[in-house]
Amino acid sequence: MDAKVKKSLLDLCMLSVLNKGDSYGWQIVKDISGVLEVTESTLYPALSRLEREGYLTTYTEPHGGRLRRYFKITKAGEKHLYRFEDDYDELERIHRFILNSIEEVRQ
Repeated sequence: MDAKVKKSLLDLCMLSVLNKGDSYGWQIVKDISGVLEVTESTLYPALSRLEREGYLTTYTEPHGGRLRRYFKITKAGEKHLYRFEDDYDELERIHRFILNSIEEVRQ
């Protein structure tokens, strides 16, 4: 998959996970891994970028004798996620157009 497309979809997947409740890196990777291939080394830079963009915040809490960093979606993050719902119809039309073009060439 194209890296730019994957980056945008990864952002939306992370925000989707966090929209259900606060979470931490390893759990986010686990939640997304069935949909997109992602590792913690690609996840954390993306989470940091989303934090800089104001789509999520972080906090720490003790867990097992150490501090665990949790991520929480912001109102701006929710709005960004919900915009995807509006964009989906357009994305679906584009997808059908591309698939139809491929189908025509193969025939």
